Amino acid sequence: MSPTAAAQSNAARSISGAAAGHSHLLDPSDTFVRRHIGPAEAEIHEMLASMGYASLNEFSDAVVPAPISLNRALDLPGASHLRGESEMLAELKAMASQNQIFRPMIGMGYHDCITPPVILRNIMENPGWYTQYTPYQAEISQGRLEALLNFQTMVADLTGLPLAGASLLDESTAAAEAMGMCFALAGGGYTDTRAFFVAQDCHPQTIELLKSRARFLKLRLVVGDPMKINWDQDSFCGVLVQYPTTNGGLLDYRALVQEAHARLAMAVFSADLLALTLITPPGEFGADIAIGSAQRFGVPMGFGGPHAGFLATKDAFKRQMPGRLVGVSKDA
Repeated sequence: MSPTAAAQSNAARSISGAAAGHSHLLDPSDTFVRRHIGPAEAEIHEMLASMGYASLNEFSDAVVPAPISLNRALDLPGASHLRGESEMLAELKAMASQNQIFRPMIGMGYHDCITPPVILRNIMENPGWYTQYTPYQAEISQGRLEALLNFQTMVADLTGLPLAGASLLDESTAAAEAMGMCFALAGGGYTDTRAFFVAQDCHPQTIELLKSRARFLKLRLVVGDPMKINWDQDSFCGVLVQYPTTNGGLLDYRALVQEAHARLAMAVFSADLLALTLITPPGEFGADIAIGSAQRFGVPMGFGGPHAGFLATKDAFKRQMPGRLVGVSKDA
């Protein structure tokens, strides 16, 4: 019997047994069986008959390929023997209390943060972002648009670039989109620009994703020291640097940006938003694109993400920007 069939059959038998009054008066009343709203045994047979099957086993055998079928029942207790919901939650809480929380040292774009309660209450937990704008508007669109507009404004201010999008999947995806922008702005397949340079001290997960994306763009990805680029060897459409680097280094990229522009290449900065509150923004270096992750502003770690990525650029490149751009409409 397949696991699905066994589980449904056990649940159905337990439900019918509970309905027949086989439970004790002092047994927990908040059990799965009492709260289960799935089909009863008669309903299961009725559905099977309409499809032309005599049993759940026969149906499972017809649907699940034999090589991946378990061919035995799962070793699980019947639903009637399970604890009540409150007992189960207490047991799970006791198990979770055994976890030990240590200071994360991995870095690489992910850093645990302390979010001030005033920010939590007034921004992240502000019901204005996710409740209806008026009694007759059930959508959350108004609050969400306002939150996204605030996000764009904050990113533009911190990066020193005039235009920011409403977010991308994560930092690595934003880097890949920036590389695609550089390729498109350099003429794509209509020129000899077939290379993109990535600093070796970028986050490793970003470099790996760029390798995959470059393969489909038919771009040669060069990974190395950004201070020692051989500009004569390749025709680069862009250069990506980490700011600060993945190991915490803070470098002055002014000369690099000037050289890139002299070679008709674009300068992309993968920047740390929280660091940008103190250090020189990429826009002041002359960067064309700034990307990164919003995790640094107190978004929980979430076992590695993804966390909302950002992309900011110059106004001249707005037609090549990926993702959404939330604008402000003006009435005549």
